[in-house]
Formats: sequence, C-alpha cells, structure tokens
Amino acid sequence: MEMIKFDASHVKDFIRPHELDQIKAQAETARETLIEGTGAGNDFLGWIDLPVAYDKEEYGRIKAAAEKIRRDSDVLVVIGIGGSYLGARAAIEFLKPNFYNQLPRTAVDAPEIYFAGNNISGAYLNDLVALIGDRDFSVNIISKSGTTTEPSIAFRVFKAKLEAKYGKAEAAKRIYATTDKARGALKTEANAEGYESFVIPDNIGGRFSVLTAVGLLPIAVSGADLDALMAGAAAMRAQIKTAPFEKNPAMQYAAIRNIFLNKGRKIEILANYEPALHNLSEWWKQLYGESEGKDGKGLYPASYDLSMDLHSLGQFVQDGSNLAFETVLNVEQPMSDVTIEADEQNLDGLNFLAGKNMDEVNKNAMMGTVLAHTDGKTPNLMIDIPARDENSLGQLFYFFEFAVGVSGYLLGVNPFNQPGVEAYKKNMFALLGKPGYEDQAEVLKKRLSE
Repeated sequence: MEMIKFDASHVKDFIRPHELDQIKAQAETARETLIEGTGAGNDFLGWIDLPVAYDKEEYGRIKAAAEKIRRDSDVLVVIGIGGSYLGARAAIEFLKPNFYNQLPRTAVDAPEIYFAGNNISGAYLNDLVALIGDRDFSVNIISKSGTTTEPSIAFRVFKAKLEAKYGKAEAAKRIYATTDKARGALKTEANAEGYESFVIPDNIGGRFSVLTAVGLLPIAVSGADLDALMAGAAAMRAQIKTAPFEKNPAMQYAAIRNIFLNKGRKIEILANYEPALHNLSEWWKQLYGESEGKDGKGLYPASYDLSMDLHSLGQFVQDGSNLAFETVLNVEQPMSDVTIEADEQNLDGLNFLAGKNMDEVNKNAMMGTVLAHTDGKTPNLMIDIPARDENSLGQLFYFFEFAVGVSGYLLGVNPFNQPGVEAYKKNMFALLGKPGYEDQAEVLKKRLSE
C-alpha cells in the first residue's frame, strides 16, 4: 500500500532545526499520553484502535443495509449536522466523480445522495423535497440524542414524506437511525417504530466518528470499498503509533503547526487543487476548530480551493499580513484527465500547453504558488495523497485525527471536548420561546432592542 507523505521541505527558512529538537520530547510525551489514555478527554479515545477493533457484526449489518438502499432507492437523504455528516460527505465527494449526483445510475452505480439537517433553511428543505419528487428514497438520520434542532426538524419533514408515500409500516423500513446504543429520543423512536439502528459509540466524539456507522453507512451506499477504507486507516495507525518523531508524519505535522502558532501565526489554511476535496476541508475545519479552539488558544482553521481562490484571496496570502501558513493537499494521481489541444489561431496564447495534460498544468500551478507564497513569507507544508481512493482516504482521516490529538496536548487543551458549542443553542431556544428559558429570553430581547 502506497502511503501518504508529509513534506515540510518548504518551511526550512521559517523553522530552525533546534526548534524541532526542542519540541520533539513534548511531542513524544503527547503521543504517549494519547496512546496510553492518560490525558484529558481520555474517555473519548475509542477512535484510536477503531480501524482494527471495530464491531464486526455491526460492520456486516452496515454493508447489508447499504446494499438494500442501493437496490430499493433512487435517493438517500443523510440527515445530520457537524460530525454526523461532514465525514461522509467528504468521503463520498473524494471517492466519486465530480457531479456524481447528476450522472446516470448506470455510470455511478449508486443512488443520488443528498445531505439535510445541517442548516435551518426552509428553502433548502423545500428544494430538496422537490428534487426527490416521486422517486423512491430512504433516510439515514444521524443523531446521538435525537433532539438536536437542525437534524430533528429535517427528520420531521422527510419522515412525513416517507409515511405519506409508503405508509407508516413501509416507511419504517426505509429509515435507518444511527444513534446512541441505549438511550435518547431517537433510540426510543427507533425501538418503537422498528427502524434499523446503528450505534454511535459512547467513547468516540462526533468529529472523530467518520469510521463508525456515522460515516460508513452513507459511504457504503455510494459504492465505496469499506474494507479498503479501513485498511488504509489501519496502515496509518500502525505507522504513526510506532514511528520515531523524525519519520512520523502526524507528529511532525502536529509539532510544526504548534511552532508556527508560537511564532505568531494564527491561521492555518488547508489548500487543495481538486474541487472534490472541498468537503474534506470542511471536515478538517470542524476536527481542528472544535478540538483546539478553547481556553483562548488554538490556530484558526481556514481553507480554500485552488486555483480558483488565487483569484480572490491570493493577493492577501501573497502580500498581506503574515498571519497564516498553508497546508497543501496534493493528489498525486488524478482520477481522470484532459489533454490540451493546439488551436490554429492561438488567440489565447496557450499553444505552448498543447499536448500537455491538465494535471501537469495544475501541478505546476501548485508548485509555482508554493514557491511564490513562501517567497512572500507564507510557509507551506504539503501532504502528498497517492490517489482519490479508499486506501488513501482511510490514511488521511486517521492521520488528521491522530495529529490533532497530539497537537491538542502540545497546546495544553483537552482535544476531545467542545464546551463552547452550546452557547448559541441556549440563546436560540430562549428567543424561540422554549419552556424553561423565559428569564433568559427577557434578557436577550432587551439586549436586542437596545
């Protein structure tokens, strides 16, 4: 199996060897703390051994359910928010052709897959309902509690549509609940109505859950090879749990990003040169933002899509305030390619590209940008990804998860909690008149009127 590679060769002018030497012992301690489960948040470390210690019985049920959905549905609606959908969406778009939902079923061999419950837009839900029309569809509702506002609203809408179309009993056979193993509103409903259900493990937080049923069921419906995905994650786990600091990609990445933070870099920009990696960046932003952004600490995780954003943000990154560094995702082998042909008139002046593949042009745009940005005092790290395939993606998921654990401990925070995400919910409930929030509602309304 070809492994992803971490390349820090373009930051040698920004980090001195002694700085890596000084942080090495701290990184090794952080890795030991993570593996031995002796640090903060140690009750949420089930993801560490997940690639080799997953529930084989449930894994088989996931595959069987996915095959049923593939047989009886034209559309799968995945309902969830944050870690309940970002990993699956990232994986499906990484592994499938661009515009996979618009391609004929014969070309992609999978239902169309859409995501709901990640916003509170009535227009979005109306448009999705209209898009499905009278076609056969199934729903995968993903929620630990079953009471999170955004997915719960969406589930009400699509459950009603299913029951109107198929009747209550048949609709229940098209609802798949990924939730707590024993308690919560969604688990209670699944038991009462007979939905097939899958488990969100108690010891794995949402943003680390992509290799559980949370991500695996939608990914399997897309036709992806789950065995190869898990094998890739297992291979990365074996490498980074044992490799010394100097040869350990996750530890190197964690250490260098903390060195940059200590030098005053406040933003990390994850950059990609393939549109299919856009939602991988969205998954990464949640993973790193929720894991490190606490106690007044942490890098701000940003992302952009290149070369598109070179024409909008490139000026700032090249020549603006030196707040950021970049981590570039480089897919070494394209999924498909186009050869540029000569044009007799050559009005656009591009005949010098005739005979070249677009991937060659893209790679040269990438390397030209890396050199320009480093010259402009924006350091660039690189992660080389062999291909848009399951092995590479499994490695990448595990690499980022392990690295954020090490990085969080280096930063001195608990990487596995998220105490700040409840504040907006309390305010929203108060403003909407939820029982029990009356006193807070009065305070908020007064503030809004001032």
